Amino acid sequence: MKENTMNTFVLFSLEHLVAIAVLFICLLILFMVRNVLARPFNHTLLFERLFALSLLAMEISYHLVLILEGIWSLSESLPLHLCSISLFCSCFLLWTGSKRLYDFIFFAGMGGALQAVLTPSIIVNFPDFKFIQFFYVHIGIILTAFYILWVKSYQPTFKSVIKTMVVLNIIFPFIFVLNILIQGNYMFLREKPINGSLLDFLGPFPWYIVSLEIVAFSIFVVVWLIFRKWKTPPKVF
Repeated sequence: MKENTMNTFVLFSLEHLVAIAVLFICLLILFMVRNVLARPFNHTLLFERLFALSLLAMEISYHLVLILEGIWSLSESLPLHLCSISLFCSCFLLWTGSKRLYDFIFFAGMGGALQAVLTPSIIVNFPDFKFIQFFYVHIGIILTAFYILWVKSYQPTFKSVIKTMVVLNIIFPFIFVLNILIQGNYMFLREKPINGSLLDFLGPFPWYIVSLEIVAFSIFVVVWLIFRKWKTPPKVF
């Protein structure tokens, strides 16, 4: 019992703060080498695909671990959280170079992953594999979003904000109904995360869902205003 207690995740513990620091260090390094990465070179596609494969491998490994531990379930383990969907979109984007997923990853993916890194909905602590996997894939989503911005010359538009909100509002009803059918809580549409999050400030169920729509739109607009005139290197597509 003592070992399990010591391996329980604690918000803003040393392990959590290190994970947050790793995110910002990676972002700083990416920003510093953005002009170098923007130059055409033979291994760009290979690098992007290897990173995509690493994200996918971590996700698959996570599910295998849950199965081996006998705790995989329809109600909790399906990849239907916003960040899980963003992860697969990020992998597809990195593998294909398709621009169709830019908006969703940049706004919804980055926003959801950043909140997940700051207020993780996990139980286990480092060095449990599930802890490592959680932060690896969420940091990976954020790095993909900024890689697109800084290296691939993506500039968000207000239309991108609207498109992302429309996509989210198409997805939400399906997830909400599925949650009822399988007693799940995907995208936290039935109850709030266990470790605390932005949702704690948005009122009780179901009103926090409505409040979240307003907050998400406001955050997306702020992000758009910050990055819409970002001066990026010449396009290399």
